[in-house]
Amino acid sequence: MAKSICLFLLLSFYLVPLALAQVSDSTHYHMSYSSSGSVNKTGDGTAYLLNNGLKFNVKKKDISLNFNNNWVYGRQRDILTNNDFSSSLDFNLYKTFPHFFYWGLANYNTNYSLKINNQLLTGLGIAYNFLDGDEAYLNLSNGVLYDKSDLLQDDTVREIYDTFRNSLRLMFRFNIKSFIVLESSSFWQQSFNHQNDYIIRSNTSLSFKLSDWLSLTTALSYNRLNRTASENLLLTYGLTLQKYF
Repeated sequence: MAKSICLFLLLSFYLVPLALAQVSDSTHYHMSYSSSGSVNKTGDGTAYLLNNGLKFNVKKKDISLNFNNNWVYGRQRDILTNNDFSSSLDFNLYKTFPHFFYWGLANYNTNYSLKINNQLLTGLGIAYNFLDGDEAYLNLSNGVLYDKSDLLQDDTVREIYDTFRNSLRLMFRFNIKSFIVLESSSFWQQSFNHQNDYIIRSNTSLSFKLSDWLSLTTALSYNRLNRTASENLLLTYGLTLQKYF
């Protein structure tokens, strides 16, 4: 099964551009797949964590579209610790002055470690690029999200609720000598209704490029959902495949 998945991904990286050959040269595509994890085996048992991510991006002069998927699965001594899936679709609209744009987002989550049965986030906002180059990128954005959630309180009590949140994001990427890439995206999402109802999400990765399409990657992820008093901190390492076309 694993070999079939790897073969499919490798074929996708080279066959998808052929299928899109009729598209205008002004449209750019980027696809990446990352697989990382950690394993710890002792006399008391085995603990492992797998982190898989699939991204697809389309960019034109005035608009970009991003489709991101992530799945984290982990067990420790045969006890499930993580079964966390996130899928998001967002767009950026560049229609005003330079470095400024509008964004829209739809995000679905189900997260065992954060006690989320189902969560849907949708929203709009604005953003500004303080640095906007190939070697250095720094962006700050803000907006309003509508949160419709099905949560698990105290491991037994199910809670279904909705709220509006302010969503503040800091994102950066630094490309050092076309060999080392440091990138990060961090969110603070505070409910307008309750001060103690907030979400923190932060994902940072450090990649060492082995070729144009293959990198060694170390990733650090921190997530907290204060409403369920739950959080996780994940450190993984592995490979990233990517293709520009």
